[in-house]
Amino acid sequence: MYDLLVRGGQLVREGGAEQADLGVVEGRIVDVAPELMGDAREELDARGLHVFPGAVDIHVHFNEPGRTDWEGIRTGSRALVAGGGTVFADMPLNSTPPVLDRATFEAKRQAAERESYADFALWGGLTPRNLDRLPELAGAGAVGFKAFMSHSGLEEFESSDDSTLYEGMLQARDLGLIVALHAESDTITRALSSRIRRAGGTGVRDYLRSRPAIAEVEAVSRALLLAEATGAKLHLVHLSTGRAVTLAAEARARGVDVSIETCPHYLCFTGEDMERLGAVLKCAPPLRDASEVDALWQAIRAGHIDTIGSDHSPSTLDLKERADFFEVWGGIAGVQSTLTVLLTQGRERGLSLPDIAHLSAGTPAGRFGLAGKGRLEPGADADLVLVDLDREWVHTQDDLHTRWKYSPYLGRTFRGRIVQTLLRGQTVSTGGRFPHPPQGRFLRPAPAS
Repeated sequence: MYDLLVRGGQLVREGGAEQADLGVVEGRIVDVAPELMGDAREELDARGLHVFPGAVDIHVHFNEPGRTDWEGIRTGSRALVAGGGTVFADMPLNSTPPVLDRATFEAKRQAAERESYADFALWGGLTPRNLDRLPELAGAGAVGFKAFMSHSGLEEFESSDDSTLYEGMLQARDLGLIVALHAESDTITRALSSRIRRAGGTGVRDYLRSRPAIAEVEAVSRALLLAEATGAKLHLVHLSTGRAVTLAAEARARGVDVSIETCPHYLCFTGEDMERLGAVLKCAPPLRDASEVDALWQAIRAGHIDTIGSDHSPSTLDLKERADFFEVWGGIAGVQSTLTVLLTQGRERGLSLPDIAHLSAGTPAGRFGLAGKGRLEPGADADLVLVDLDREWVHTQDDLHTRWKYSPYLGRTFRGRIVQTLLRGQTVSTGGRFPHPPQGRFLRPAPAS
């Protein structure tokens, strides 16, 4: 007797897509085979649809406790599951206070256990003022430590100088956890921003000039040297340039334990789009030109980029509606669109369906020790996304489930419609509805790969 039988879907697994049934007992996949025999308490007809593993977004800012008027775990996780996600890892900022010790970690965990529609992991912060708290964050179950090499945008979460990063990486190595780095040179970005603003620069193009590609490339180079010297596991978040990815890939080839992330917005938009659309596309690092978009897609096809994180970081509208572009909050609302971008642009750029499943689910789950996630195999959690790959649709505000109904993807035509998302065998999103209350579970990482 199965709890659930998913019948006749095209299951996207290691070797490709194959039509098969999938049997679930107590929230886990127990059988995968064509035409499974046996009874089930519930059957789900997936014929004509593709079944992907639930997406794992390792990089979101849901801002709770504290700045829930910016997003919040309930609305953020609803948007995640509507977009085919079943797991997220929330960053230690922009919540108030930031997650820098066990007490703040536990406050966020308890909030997420009440509010989350998806399973979740939590990052701890790495700053100059909490180096002595890294062991307690690890003990509480942090998936890793997040640090900034440039200003974070928030005074309460300081950037880390090289000494702090060196000591933090040594501790992270001994604790068996990953350090995630926002890699932009603080020296370069501060100096350029100051000079441009003194000259009266306030526009989009001025902001782009203040954060050139070399600021990312220099910081990535330095981060890789520190990781190599300490033996730490490093995760480079939201890389925006092909040259930075190449540096990281070369370091990995010589033995540095580094994984590489980019974001959907770096794969879809350019600086020219930011000039056209404005604050909805402000981010750091900023958007680049079309040649960098092409370089990132080439790096994905070559297997150099490991994960696609949304870096979902919305804010209230007043922080987006500033005359001075330097004062606009730099964060993109995209948690609902990551898998959709891969299903559309990814296929157009030559990715196979297993490639998309690896990028969106398998690799992030494996790298960050999220056991039972990211694969459609017996023993794994029944985190499933049913997709109509042939359906074209236009993204409108009515589709959005975030707190604030803005997104740079509005008005875009996508090919591949997410029909239904299941978490541990239970439907959590279908047709814009959420049939069950929040049921997300906290995920404590197993040893990272």
